[in-house]
Amino acid sequence: MTEPNIFTQFLEKRNTLVKNKKILQSSYIPENLPHRDEQIASIVEIIAPSLSKNKPSNILIIGKTGTGKTAVMNYIGKELKKADPSEENCSFIYINCEIVDTPYGILYNIANQIISDPNRKIPFTGWSVDKILSELTSYIDEKNKIFIIVLDEIDRSFQKNGDDIFYYLTSINDELKNSTVSIIGITNNTKFTELLSTRIRSRLGEEKIIFPPYSVEQLGDILSERAKEAFDEGILSEEVIPYCAALTAQNGGDARRALDLLRMSADIAERNGDLKISEAHVKSANNKIELDAVAEVVKTLNAQSKVVLMSIVMNTEKGQNIMITGDVYSTYKFICEATGTTIITQRRVADLISELDMLGIVHARVKSFGRAGRTKEIELSAPPQIVALLKNDEIFKDIDSYKPPKQTTLI
Repeated sequence: MTEPNIFTQFLEKRNTLVKNKKILQSSYIPENLPHRDEQIASIVEIIAPSLSKNKPSNILIIGKTGTGKTAVMNYIGKELKKADPSEENCSFIYINCEIVDTPYGILYNIANQIISDPNRKIPFTGWSVDKILSELTSYIDEKNKIFIIVLDEIDRSFQKNGDDIFYYLTSINDELKNSTVSIIGITNNTKFTELLSTRIRSRLGEEKIIFPPYSVEQLGDILSERAKEAFDEGILSEEVIPYCAALTAQNGGDARRALDLLRMSADIAERNGDLKISEAHVKSANNKIELDAVAEVVKTLNAQSKVVLMSIVMNTEKGQNIMITGDVYSTYKFICEATGTTIITQRRVADLISELDMLGIVHARVKSFGRAGRTKEIELSAPPQIVALLKNDEIFKDIDSYKPPKQTTLI
C-alpha cells in the first residue's frame, strides 16, 4: 500500500475523463486528417515518383500556424515508409528548424538520421560546414536512392542565418551521380519566398501548396474526430465542441489552439472532480490560454518596453489609474536610474506605449487639449498575474526600495 503523501488528496479528488491524453496533443498524428485531402493528394502526387527512384520536385508548403502542415507531412512520411518499408527507393527525413536552426545543426541532424555506420558518424561539433556537406554528399550518393528532406519552420533558420542552408541543400544534386535530394520546406510566412535570393527562390519553390485556415465547421469536425477516441460517450456536453471551435475560429482557425482548449477543458474538469466537461470548463480554459499568451508576450518584451510597462504599473499602484505620457516618462526616468537602463526620449516612450496598447497590455487613448496640444491617457489593462510576472523580472530585482516621484493629477 502506498504511503500517504501530499498528492493523495488531489489524486482521490481527480476524476479521470480522458481515456488517452495523447490523442488530444497536437503532436498526435491520427489515421484521418479531416479537410486536408486536397493538400495530401497534391503532395503525394508530387513525391510518388520517389518510390521508383525518380526525383520529385521541391515543394514549399505555406500556411498559418495550426493549419495542419506538420501533421500532414508527418502523416505522409508514415505512409511513405509503409510503401517502402526497407527504404530501398527513398528515405524521409524530418527536421524542425525551430529547434535546430544553424546550418551545422541542420546538416548534422540530417546526417544523424541517414548515416548508420558508426565509424562514419559526424561529430556534434568540430567540423566545418563544408566538410559535413562533403561527407554527407558522399554518403547519400552511395545509397542510390531518393532522399526527401522536410525542413519545418524554415523561416526560423532564415531569420538567424540567411539562406545558406537552402543553397547547400538545393545545390547538393549538382554533386550527386546516383542519388538525388528533394527539399520540402514548411513556413508560416506567406511572403517567405520574397525574402530569398533569386538563386534560391527558383530552386526551393518549384511547387507551392497552400494550407488555408480552418473554418469553424472544419474545426468542429477535427475536434469531433479526436473526441471519439479520447472520451467515452456522455463525457462531453453537447455545447463543448461547437464552443471550442467558435472561440478558435475567432482567433484565426488554429487547430492546435482548438485541441489545447479541449484538452485543458478536460484537465480542469478532472481537477475539479466533475463528471462531465461543460461550457464553463471551456471558458475557464480559454481564459488561461489567453493569460498564458499575454505572459509569453511580456517575457519577450525588450528591456525598454519592460521599464515603460513597470512605470505604468507603479503609477497605478500609487492610485493613479489614469495617467498621461508625461507621468509615465517621469517614473520611467527614475526606474532607468534605479536599474541602470539607458534613458530614451519621451517621444520614443510614447511609441512603446502605443506598442503595449496594440498588445492589449495597456489601454492608451489620445486626449486633445486644443491649442495646448494633445497627449495620451493611459490605463493598465494587464491582469495581476502579468504584473507579478513583470515584477519578478531580473531587471527589477533591486527596485524594492524605489519610490517614484509624485505625479500630476488629470483634471
